Amino acid sequence: MDGTLTHPIHNFEAIRAEIGVPEGRPILEYLDTLPTETADPLHTKLHAIELDLASQATRPDGALELLVNLRQRGAQLGIVTRNSRDIAYQTLEACGLDGIFAANAVIGREQADPKPQPDGIHLLLRNWGAEPNEAVMVGDFLYDLQAGRAAGTATVYVDSSGEFPWASYADRIVEQLDWLLADLV
Repeated sequence: MDGTLTHPIHNFEAIRAEIGVPEGRPILEYLDTLPTETADPLHTKLHAIELDLASQATRPDGALELLVNLRQRGAQLGIVTRNSRDIAYQTLEACGLDGIFAANAVIGREQADPKPQPDGIHLLLRNWGAEPNEAVMVGDFLYDLQAGRAAGTATVYVDSSGEFPWASYADRIVEQLDWLLADLV
């Protein structure tokens, strides 16, 4: 979601530093290694940071148009995020995408193991009665693409910088979401 349906504003190194996660370590996985009494206040702090970032979310040009177009074509739309579900809803509201996704189609870290695990994608597919070859995972980070590959879906890599360091994990690469509209013609 962040960096795909929203403009990327997360500085993960700063977040790691603020909550004491060693440089380069995945935040959620690191917190899972800590004793509960140490991890709980750090999860609370992380939630506050995520909530602040969610309130600042803006969507890139073409995101709403793409989602509306897909819905009009009968596509099922879902979100699998490493955020909590409530942060996902706050983000969608802030960037004007609330109401696009069904409640059971927003999968946060409480509903499934976080990406790069494919569990969230599998959950969506089960909810929809769909097969992996009928789905596409769209994301801006390695974990998104790895989750899509592990789930057996096609993958689309969105990288506004145009650098695409993880292109080998993608079936399609685009710098902007609205470039995908041309694929729907």
